[in-house]
Amino acid sequence: MSTLSDELLKTEKHNSIFESTVRALALPVCAAFGDAARPLPIAFAASGRVLHTRDGDKVAAKFPDSVKASGNAVLASAGVNRNAPRGRRVAVLFSGGPAAGGHNVVYGLKRVLGAGNTLLGVRPGPKGLIHGNLFEITEADTELIINTGGFDFLGTDRTKIKTDAQFNHVKETCLKHALDAIVVIGGDDSNTNAAVLAEFLFKGVKADGTGVQVIGVPKTIDGDLQSGDLLPISFGFDTATKIYGEMVGNLLQDTRSSLKYWHFIKLMGRSASHVALEVALQTKPAITLISEEIAEKKQSLAAIVDQIAQAVTSRAAKGLNHGVVLIPEGLIEFIPEMNALIAELNDALARHAAQFAAVADAEKAAFAEGQLTPDNARLLASLPAYVVRMLLADRDSHGNLQVSLIPTEQLLADMVKARVKAIDAHVPFAAHRHFLGYEGRCGAPTLFDAAYTYNLGLTAGSLILDGRTGYMATITDLDCGGAPRAIPLTGLLNIERRHGVDEFVIEKALVKMDSPAMRYLLSRRAAWTADDLFCSPGPRQLWGSAARQMPICVALNSDAKSLEFRIG
Repeated sequence: MSTLSDELLKTEKHNSIFESTVRALALPVCAAFGDAARPLPIAFAASGRVLHTRDGDKVAAKFPDSVKASGNAVLASAGVNRNAPRGRRVAVLFSGGPAAGGHNVVYGLKRVLGAGNTLLGVRPGPKGLIHGNLFEITEADTELIINTGGFDFLGTDRTKIKTDAQFNHVKETCLKHALDAIVVIGGDDSNTNAAVLAEFLFKGVKADGTGVQVIGVPKTIDGDLQSGDLLPISFGFDTATKIYGEMVGNLLQDTRSSLKYWHFIKLMGRSASHVALEVALQTKPAITLISEEIAEKKQSLAAIVDQIAQAVTSRAAKGLNHGVVLIPEGLIEFIPEMNALIAELNDALARHAAQFAAVADAEKAAFAEGQLTPDNARLLASLPAYVVRMLLADRDSHGNLQVSLIPTEQLLADMVKARVKAIDAHVPFAAHRHFLGYEGRCGAPTLFDAAYTYNLGLTAGSLILDGRTGYMATITDLDCGGAPRAIPLTGLLNIERRHGVDEFVIEKALVKMDSPAMRYLLSRRAAWTADDLFCSPGPRQLWGSAARQMPICVALNSDAKSLEFRIG
């Protein structure tokens, strides 16, 4: 008879009761791939839709081979690919921050490529591609990682392939490992890099003059990689928001129980407010800030603080001395005066990078103020030191301000406290601050994300076997069976200023004020402020009636008839 100690030892190394059980969870497959037990690769054909962007002419000049090959046409399934090639060698990598479901993309790739082709893993991320750190992925490997969270099987990093030396190293990797294709699993910046790689590797890589295919897969918990009905959401978003939703629901229940605390909760999501919007729709808190709305209304920092303080005092008049404030991670970039400051700082720090690096930490703020216009210099000087330090911190590898490091929740809590006291000194106000970020990135995927990513892997592999390059795999019609499609990466590119220079990028999809999801929030937000109408969504489910729920914002924005997703 085994002892309890023996049973516990068996759970080590990703073998908890949950992990062992979830690996056997059956996943639905889009009908296009045929039998769920043995999905087949599909062929693609032009759907009749062509993508255009405002900088399309400049994109065509910069990416001539990719644009000529695709015509920026969206592809749809054209039936089973009866002539799928064998002998293909395909590399897959993760790029950027982790998101739940990435392992299922790898599983789907392995399944659809089959025994006649070879799948290679790249460690870690784009850096591994540059250094040629590849290994063969076996079927046994994928059986161990299916339905598990994180990116730990391959690892990931944020290296941006942009220098001539880096591109040449990638070419050497392709030649050394005889690669026919590369799959880049990442967000908007990573898929931008995939578009650049696709153009660079389009031809002239191999001895016969042919190239290496590049396919992108849409990943980011931020939800800011979207393209209307063609790409309703990126993977990882559903899992992260359900994890955050459970935590926010718990805190809402706590506020109603203790009756004396306001919780200021910053939610990861970078620039866009999709995460905050989704969590608000799940939990119905007293106050939800939406960055895009603040930018549209041109609300100042003082106006935002006053708005929250007025809600605090009005609830206090009803005996409600508690509540939750949801804050998007990128809020500070959308406040007009802060946006102007950050934009000028980005350019100034890029122009004077060497000088700024040489300045002592205690003098950095003064140095930065000296490079700014008088109005922005005064604004920077007026901010708390803990905010200034983060505004001056190093940008990430893509040139983005690291907004997760800016304690916006602390800034707002401190300012609201002072404002409430100024309005009515008798109103009790006690605040707690939270940042929900990394907690949501690597959880085991929800059933939605698990199924979505598996089918994305099947789609990406099918695109490779169909000879396509420069495309992003996607699944549409999530509420009525699911349909594999492919979006031309060049059809998503525009020009944006990064590191003080213009670059081609896939723009981040922001929350639209006229979207059904946002309109619903606006229709209910005042009622949620006036009284405790919150709900607790509870933990994410993989079995039972709650398991098949898609993101609420996706259901609303796609005019779905219910919250249930239907793939297969």
